[in-house]
Amino acid sequence: MERESEQPKAAGGGAHRKHLAMLERLSKRSSSAAGGASSDSTSASPVEAFLARFAAAKLAAESALSACRASSPQDDAAPSLAAAAASIDDLDRLVAESSHALPAYELRSALATAADLRAAHRAAASEIRPKKSFSFRNKSRAPKNPPQDPATVPPAQPPPPEQPKASIDAILPGFGFRGRNGATLVKDLRVSNDKDGDFTLADLVSCAVYLKGKCRALYVHKLRDCRVFVGAVLGSVLIEDVQGCTFVMAAHQIRIHEARATDFYLRVRSRPIIEDCSGVRFAPHALKYDGIDEDLKESGLEEETGNWANVDDFKWLRAVQSPNWCLVPEEERLQTIDISEIHEHEVDS
Repeated sequence: MERESEQPKAAGGGAHRKHLAMLERLSKRSSSAAGGASSDSTSASPVEAFLARFAAAKLAAESALSACRASSPQDDAAPSLAAAAASIDDLDRLVAESSHALPAYELRSALATAADLRAAHRAAASEIRPKKSFSFRNKSRAPKNPPQDPATVPPAQPPPPEQPKASIDAILPGFGFRGRNGATLVKDLRVSNDKDGDFTLADLVSCAVYLKGKCRALYVHKLRDCRVFVGAVLGSVLIEDVQGCTFVMAAHQIRIHEARATDFYLRVRSRPIIEDCSGVRFAPHALKYDGIDEDLKESGLEEETGNWANVDDFKWLRAVQSPNWCLVPEEERLQTIDISEIHEHEVDS
């Protein structure tokens, strides 16, 4: 990472233009006849093969987003939103599956593209959010601020504590836990009808979440003071807007946006990525339950890579250590947590 930052800007710009040109050529190649495509794929390098698949997946995601924007607020936009989200999920999975074999520059470019598409999806969802209907109201002829006797004026009440509110951003793919406060939430994905699918945690306050087994992707949005324990994620984890939380999980790729004062105990194939974060700390994976070794092996996460300590801060481009993250001191780290005896249920405190 330090060596990349020391390269001349001109070289970086040339590499970027070269990458875009290759991406354009491979996009055209991927849309050619099936016979020609199969012939090219046999002689293409692993990076070129990835870029060809990535260009096709990117085109599908952009087409789905275009259809999403074409929907008016009066239309049922849910199908187009879901199609766009599914296309971006496919792009995320493709990057996660190939991340260990990609050069650093290609990986960064692919991750940035996927993040931009995810942001565009949220913006499209916000634009087509149904607006409140207009209605007439009877206006009182009484003065807006009638004089009051000071003895009868009630004392000012302090504002209620701010709580995360459900929003259009929380409409994320997959089933999961949403909008809970002070709850213990347990799910065994090995016996679920929706096993190996996407899972979402959104708008949770002071909750303890236990997920055993495997899921395809994990989306985390607006958590406060929560503890989250996750078995294995086959693809990527996207964490947005969390504060005062602890996460223990294993995944191929983990991206963290807008996290504050939060600890992450990870096993991850690629380098964790943070953006717009502060006070986040990292430590090695510390989770155990009956069958976790099999889940990790089937997910390709049985080996400890040490990447939990190799964090990329996309908002810190200097050669020195980012001040936004650090390692959890050994004397403060959690011991291995065994959740074998915690069984599936949802309990509100």
